[in-house]
Amino acid sequence: MFEVAGLEGERVGLSAARIEQLGARLAGPLLTVGDEGWDEAVEVWNAMVTARPALVVQPVSARDVAMVVRFAADHGVLLSVKGGGHNIAGTALADGGLTLDMSRMREVAVDPSARLAHAGPGCLLRDVDRATQQQGLATVLGFVSETGVAGLTLGGGFGYLTRRFGWAADNLQEVEVVTADGTIRTASRTENPDLFWALRGGGGNLGVVTRFTFRLHEVGPLITGGLAAWSADRADEVLKTYQELTASAPRELTAAVMIRLAPPAPFVPDEWHLKPVAGLLVCHSGSAAEAEADLAPLRALGEPIFDLIGEKPYVAQQSMFDEMEPKGLNQYWKTEFLPGLPDEYLPTFRDAALDVASPLSFSVVFHIAGGLNESDDGGAVGNREARFISGFSGVWPPHADGGRIVDAVRRGWESIRPFSTGGNYVNFQLAEDDADRTAAAYRASYDGLRRVKERYDPDNRFRVNRNISPRKGS
Repeated sequence: MFEVAGLEGERVGLSAARIEQLGARLAGPLLTVGDEGWDEAVEVWNAMVTARPALVVQPVSARDVAMVVRFAADHGVLLSVKGGGHNIAGTALADGGLTLDMSRMREVAVDPSARLAHAGPGCLLRDVDRATQQQGLATVLGFVSETGVAGLTLGGGFGYLTRRFGWAADNLQEVEVVTADGTIRTASRTENPDLFWALRGGGGNLGVVTRFTFRLHEVGPLITGGLAAWSADRADEVLKTYQELTASAPRELTAAVMIRLAPPAPFVPDEWHLKPVAGLLVCHSGSAAEAEADLAPLRALGEPIFDLIGEKPYVAQQSMFDEMEPKGLNQYWKTEFLPGLPDEYLPTFRDAALDVASPLSFSVVFHIAGGLNESDDGGAVGNREARFISGFSGVWPPHADGGRIVDAVRRGWESIRPFSTGGNYVNFQLAEDDADRTAAAYRASYDGLRRVKERYDPDNRFRVNRNISPRKGS
């Protein structure tokens, strides 16, 4: 008898014959501990996540997914879905249960005439970016190319193109999804519109998406972007420039300000390795001439420690932080949405960021105002009044003591909360965050999400996520 986790934490016994029968019906592999590919299948980005499933299925079709969803429901087995495994809370893995690892479904098909991209649920951002950029097109995704498309999009999704085109979820045209009853459905603005609304922001609460169809926009293949940094002694000057830059920035310009210890990277002069710096990260998707004019305030700062800002492929911009965000490090984040950057916020953020600074940790303010504030058909993503997202990312190696870093992150987070909208980004929540914080990630959309959850998943079978309980559970 094979024991797995049930929905309420109980143990469920499955005979070897039942597991073999499931495996025989699937086109994709079913893995148990010790099988070839197991370690990769259960690896996730955040090393703080210790959950491990008992079974993993790597589906290759919606039919495979539907069979696994029905199997889990019939036997009361705890189920989770792993797209890219990049979620900081570790929601990809059902501890002791059954995990759907979507990594074998990574196809991307681009229709340049219709300006649509059809992407599988196992795609990473780089898969979609590379395929669409061959046509000079892009959709809104994040800014680390190893991130999974599915988790990012279903939680909202923001990145360098958000100011122009809204959340990633705003750019969804259609999805194919397997709901809790094992039915394969299509959801769009005209077909199952309530489900489509909820999927655009509701995370993994409504089903397993097996195909995403994104709207594409003309972007690149060359943009102006990169990172420049100055001594943290000039942090006040850098932050003030950022405040002024974002106040007048066109939609084509997205900028973030970052305070951290300079990494020991080849582009950083040796004498600045692990010294505190304040950096400006930019991506300008307009013309080179427009970028030069719009970035004039940044250039006026003068005398950077390093300046990597220039014309480059959009795909290079999308992957520039990959090496600084590898798998296998401990990650502890706290973030808030902000309605603006008042003068009092700047020194508060500066002091907290310098407190958080460690060889791998960083603190950031990211400008997101624009398209996401204006959409009237963008789904369930909450907090559309947000204009910035800010927070603190504590990062340290496995087996090292991260207590000081965690304490500093929490202090920094508490110091900026008075400036918050009251909301936060669901994709940046930790496993420790409670139901009230999840509700604050949706705010006005939360009750509607619970109603749709009640219709499509009344028994809360999709619960290994930032969970939204069906209304009957209240």
